[in-house]
Order: sequence, then structure tokens, then C-alpha cells
Amino acid sequence: MYELLKPWLFRQDPETIHERVMHGLAWLGQRGPSLELVRRFCSVQDERLGVTAFGLHFPNPIGLAAGFDKNAVAVRAWAALGFGHVEVGSLTALPQPGNPKPRLFRLPQDQALINRMGFNNQGAEAIAARLEQLQQTFGKAPVPLGINLGKSKVTPLEEAPKDYLKSLSVLWPYGDYFVINVSSPNTPGLRALQDKDRLEELLAALVGFTEHRKPLLLKIAPDLTWEQIDQILALVEQYRLSGLIATNTTTSRTGLTTPTLEDGGLSGKPLRERSLEVLRYLYTRLQGRLPIISVGGIFSAADVWERLASGAALVQVYTGFVYEGPLMVKKICRGLLERMEREGVCGLAQLRPR
Repeated sequence: MYELLKPWLFRQDPETIHERVMHGLAWLGQRGPSLELVRRFCSVQDERLGVTAFGLHFPNPIGLAAGFDKNAVAVRAWAALGFGHVEVGSLTALPQPGNPKPRLFRLPQDQALINRMGFNNQGAEAIAARLEQLQQTFGKAPVPLGINLGKSKVTPLEEAPKDYLKSLSVLWPYGDYFVINVSSPNTPGLRALQDKDRLEELLAALVGFTEHRKPLLLKIAPDLTWEQIDQILALVEQYRLSGLIATNTTTSRTGLTTPTLEDGGLSGKPLRERSLEVLRYLYTRLQGRLPIISVGGIFSAADVWERLASGAALVQVYTGFVYEGPLMVKKICRGLLERMEREGVCGLAQLRPR
């Protein structure tokens, strides 16, 4: 049915459709019987799909990447759609409208998206209030909840540690893990926080607050050089972060067949090879010392299997979900189980990088 609807949906403005979908999922999350019906139809429950990473258990390795549910309005619905974890945000200390519209573009020929949203969100305090209300009404989120933190646009780079700390402290009670996003291309100057000196200052401040009480991860860009990645890895290990997320969207247009002059971060299938390349490099350097969540160009069970076999502990999807639709996670989970049976694998933890 989604394939029948997709041509009509793709004729609509991408951000308008996204907002309508989020509104529908938020409504669904408040209605237990309807939510249970969706869960039975869209999710696969099988202990062989379970994964343990940075001290948390995930019912399957497929998560929703940050950027889809920016304001944490549909946390309960994502688990019903089969996701093994959900990452909300990016959230900033201050509420902000983001960049001028239009700022989201589909490239169907490439199965890709370009976005220059600019961390549009309601701010850490409003999201904390929403998560508190959800927790009081329904209890803890049914799958691990990650909270992705960005820098407020108006905050100067030299005050970034204070800005991230404010968001982290406000949202601290609600996240199972937290992510430092210094790699979005859509906030001016943000990627400069990946530079060694600035990143060290930021990590020192945030780790000083967390004291390793909850997992803290770092999300990196795909456009870094190997030397830059090595410098980041040294800091990540020095400050004993819990893991890495690789990668964010790219400013490169390599492999794109659709002519476009739109600025912003590119995601989807054109990012697949670079994301996989970065994952393999990270795993080779780390040798399993830190879990890696792989993001970028993941559409199928074969893609997920390849990432897990290349060293990822978990994966996340965004653009693939837009193109594949609401049964995407179910299809991937079934595909993984079929592959496990063919290859005699009893659990995903048995996979070893090639």
C-alpha cells in the first residue's frame, strides 16, 4: 500500500508531509489499543535479534536516527513500528526555528535526501517537559531512548560547552544514552567543534558532568580525513566515551546523479559507501574497544548484515525509512532471521567483522 501511496506523497512538499506523519504518530502513541495493533503488524519479536551495547539491551539492532523525531513527539509509536531504539533531536538549549524554508528536498532517482533544517526544535526545557509527561502517563519508553544534543545557533563556539551542558542537565533524567552532535553541516561553524582543541574542551565539560553514569556517544561527519578521525578517536578513548555514531550527512555530492544546487547535508544511498568505509576504518582502529552505531545509506537486511559484519554494534536509519515505508524494520528483521538460519548463526552477537 505504501508503494501505491508513495507517488502521491512524493508530489507533496517533503516537510509538510513529514509534519503530518509526525502528528499522526504522536496521536497513535497516545492510544494503547491502536498502538498494540500496529505493534503486532509491524514488529518482529525474536530474542535472536537482541543486542547489548554500552550497557543497554536492544531488542533488535535497528534504530531511528536523530532528525526524524526532533521534538520527541512520537517516542512510543516508534517501538510499535518495530524499532529497537529511538534517538530524538537534535535538541538545543534554546528553542529555535531552524533555517528558512524550503529546507528539505527529495532526490528519488538517487533514493536520497538533502536537508538544511538547522536544528529546528522546541528547546531542551520544552522537550524535557514532554518526556516527563509521557513518563508519568505511560511509564518508561519501551525501547532505549537516545537524546541527540546540538549547539544553539546563537551560541558562540567558545561558549559551546556551556550550551551543551545546559541541554544535557535538563534532559538528563529522560535519556538512556546521550549523543554529542558536532557534525551537522547545517549550523554555521558547528563542525569546527570536531577540531582537536575545541572537541577536547567540550568532552572534558560533558564527561565531567556525566561521570560515566549514563552512556555518552559522539556523532562524527563522513567528510573527515583519516588524520582527523585518528585525533578524534584519541580523545574519545582518553575521555572514555561509550561509543561512536558514524556518520552524519555529507556535504559531498559524489555519486549523485540528480542535478542539484541545493546546499545542505546529503543522506541516503549516495552516502552508503563512505559510511561503510568510515565504519570499517573505525573498527580497524578500535578493534572492538568501543561500540559503533553505523548510519548512512541503509535500506535492507543485506545492508544491515554488512554493517554488523563490518564491526557495527547497531545501525540507524532515516532516509531508508522515507523510501521504504512503515514496514521497513519488519522486513529487515525477517531478512536478518532468514540469513541467520541459512548461515547457522544463533544470535547477532556471533557475527564477527570480516
